[in-house]
Amino acid sequence: MNIKKHIPNVITLINLFCGCIAVVFVSKNQFEMAFLFVCLGIFFDFFDGFFARLFNVAGPLGLQLDSLADMVTSGVVPGFVMFKMMQESSIFMYEGYFQFFPYLGFIITLGSCLRLAKFNIDTRQTDSFIGLPTPANALFILSLPLVLQNYSRESLLVLEILTEKWVLLVITLCSAYILNAEIPLFSLKIKKFSLKENALQLGFLLTSLVLLLLLQYLAIPLIIIFYVLLSVANNMFSKK
Repeated sequence: MNIKKHIPNVITLINLFCGCIAVVFVSKNQFEMAFLFVCLGIFFDFFDGFFARLFNVAGPLGLQLDSLADMVTSGVVPGFVMFKMMQESSIFMYEGYFQFFPYLGFIITLGSCLRLAKFNIDTRQTDSFIGLPTPANALFILSLPLVLQNYSRESLLVLEILTEKWVLLVITLCSAYILNAEIPLFSLKIKKFSLKENALQLGFLLTSLVLLLLLQYLAIPLIIIFYVLLSVANNMFSKK
């Protein structure tokens, strides 16, 4: 029995397990714990591919399993978080058809599903991404209730923005769009130890580290937005 070939799939299943635990914590409004387990899931999601390449056991089963695990950790969980945020925003204002308004948060889950299905058949995304990867989108969405919890007392603007149902709907629609947009985004993989060839990645990582140290949870959505804008700028510069 070749144990090595099963290691990447076991790691993928641990990612799925973390996603399942995160769903439970979201149901209890324990967003910080949900964020922690999604981060763990994303960590294992990175290493399943690493070990598959290391042991030379990459195959179609691993590819499909990876997407199914990501569907929960980076698809169901952020959609559920947005559902809960919409449910909490103006909770006493939902009447008639508006009582179904919070369910629109699961548009993020639908967008993630489409993104993952497209990724499996898109041969262009071996060295870079087309559209925002689902783990990055999940971190963006899961950071929002944490920003609300930690900064709403200090800033009324944060409170007003992240408790307004129409703002949350716009964020939801933008999230589903950017997941599937035909926008090339640079990869953070460093293949060669060359400062010149990895200047973009290293600059982004350094900036992200500084933002995290200074702003903590607030840095996460800013980093994701910065990543997209930097990729767009890089694309424009490369064409010239």
